[in-house]
Amino acid sequence: MRWIVRIGITLVLAAVVMIGALLLLPGDRLARLAIEQIRKQTGREVTVAGEVKLSFWPVLGVETGPVTVANADWASAAPMLQAQGLAIGVAAPALLGGEVRITRILAQDPVLRLETAKGRVNWEFSPTGASGGAATPSGGGSGGQLVTLDGLDLRNARLIYVEEGKTSFDFGGVDLSASWPATDAPLKMEARLEPGAGPISVDLDLADLSAFSNGQVSAMQMKMTAPKTSITFDGRASIDGALAGAAVLDTSDSAAMLAAFGQAGISLPRGLGQRADLRAQITYTADGRLALRELAADLDGNRLNGAADVTVADPPQVTARLTAGALDLTGLAAAGGTGSGRSDAASGWSEDAIDASALALANGMLHLSAGSIALPGLELGQSVLSLSLDNSRAVVDMAPVSLFSGQLTGQVVANNRNGLSVGGDLRAEGIEMREALATLGGIERLSGAASGQLKFLGVGASEAQIMRSLSGEGRLAMGRGVIAGFDLDNLMGRGAKGGGTTVFNSLTASYRMDKGNLFNEDLLMLLDNFKANGTGRVGLGARDIDYLFTPVALRANAGQGLSVPVRIVGPWADPSIRPDLSQVIEAATGLDKEAVDTKAKDELRRKLGEELDTEITPDQNVEELIKDRLEKEATKGLLKLLGAD
Repeated sequence: MRWIVRIGITLVLAAVVMIGALLLLPGDRLARLAIEQIRKQTGREVTVAGEVKLSFWPVLGVETGPVTVANADWASAAPMLQAQGLAIGVAAPALLGGEVRITRILAQDPVLRLETAKGRVNWEFSPTGASGGAATPSGGGSGGQLVTLDGLDLRNARLIYVEEGKTSFDFGGVDLSASWPATDAPLKMEARLEPGAGPISVDLDLADLSAFSNGQVSAMQMKMTAPKTSITFDGRASIDGALAGAAVLDTSDSAAMLAAFGQAGISLPRGLGQRADLRAQITYTADGRLALRELAADLDGNRLNGAADVTVADPPQVTARLTAGALDLTGLAAAGGTGSGRSDAASGWSEDAIDASALALANGMLHLSAGSIALPGLELGQSVLSLSLDNSRAVVDMAPVSLFSGQLTGQVVANNRNGLSVGGDLRAEGIEMREALATLGGIERLSGAASGQLKFLGVGASEAQIMRSLSGEGRLAMGRGVIAGFDLDNLMGRGAKGGGTTVFNSLTASYRMDKGNLFNEDLLMLLDNFKANGTGRVGLGARDIDYLFTPVALRANAGQGLSVPVRIVGPWADPSIRPDLSQVIEAATGLDKEAVDTKAKDELRRKLGEELDTEITPDQNVEELIKDRLEKEATKGLLKLLGAD
């Protein structure tokens, strides 16, 4: 046991000697020595104000008043570091040997200004005695070095990051600790900051700080935690900002995550990442190009795979190619300030303003192949879509899209450069009309597979304005189909005006659109015993109809045919369907209804003129003439009664 006791006594005596040496060394002298060491190791001017005193806790060394560390000579005039106070730790054994070796620096309320320009960084130092005594460019050889410390602590720090003279971020309340005790040791850094609503913690491990400082690549691991969010990176990085490796983002509340990063008030629609799990192999270059490979994303249950390239700019340039199974995007109905999206027949088109500002968020191209896509009020089947964005103008190419049991090809354009406009050039094959009309307009009377073309253009800030402005043209062709609401056999045979259904063999029509109205003049419908023609207007904006449908019984009237026109008038939700007897009379007599009316009026005026013994012209008011004659006759009768001549 004696040797243990002797070792203990020796250690106690060594500790007493060290403490005694520290107590005998004046604080201001120790501070000057430590600050001189900082100046020599950094090559920067260091100034200290206020009282200097010895400290034993939390750092063995000295405490100072306000202090500043000068910036690099090529950077801005503002100090690189200024603090209300420093605690400078020194190595006691080295101090006993006459050497001041700084082991730790603790800064209170510091302002740390990090700057980069033309490949140079202001946190790279040149010790006094190095060539020129100034900072050298990153990667410029052995001239520059980082100060090695057992520990660096910044409490309640303000961080400012400046790239090429422009401030990228500036926020306070940061606690940061770092340790790099030797040039061949890894840098370990922990930081806690709160740039937005909620704390963010960062743990970073850089394998080779010396190589990193000289512009070489170093292995790096990073984990960042934010409210309900975890972000990890495992790969390689260089001081110019380039990096490559595996990255994972997992958040159960993207709104809380964005708020923590200073983007409060942003809530992604359900289906686009309220909950998100993103994984990819990423490569980021110093010129702002991000490549994502082996991309796997789970956005609220929507799973996508593929690759993407992003160029960091204003706005960003994005190119992506993605594949997916079933996508549920019905949550888009609650986004964009457009109300509930679709309106029913009673309420009409929505007057809510459409927020199309998202068209300006990025430029680029997205190619998507999906098994199905559920949109608000719309179900797409197997679909291949390409979306291009350029300066607030979006073009969607469909090649093809499965819709309403058929297929749609062509493109749709939304342009928000000078107010919102939408247009398209579409071709349809096998579209089920009952599904299409019920979904888009609340009309359920017509059913059957249709093909056709449509070109359209609408302008306005709301759904209603766009529908009232629609212009364009198109054509429609259907095979066998059904019209619900009236039975053509009953109508032609017994004059019944409603109920039942009409089955037809084919239907063709062309149309034009102007100011929200669709006009058709050549509808032709063929049935077993009938044919039918149609002409009229469909109010796309007003959601009404005024249409004359003229069926002809081909075998009636001794083979000459018999027609009973039907007029369809009123709102889409409940139009009136009734025979137009005036058309029947005209067809039977060969006389024009207006001509018959005119002739009858002329004969009435002639007879009345004879009775009144006067000539009545077409522009005279018959009622006034009768009234005047009655007044005159009444006056004569009254005078006779009074005995006047």
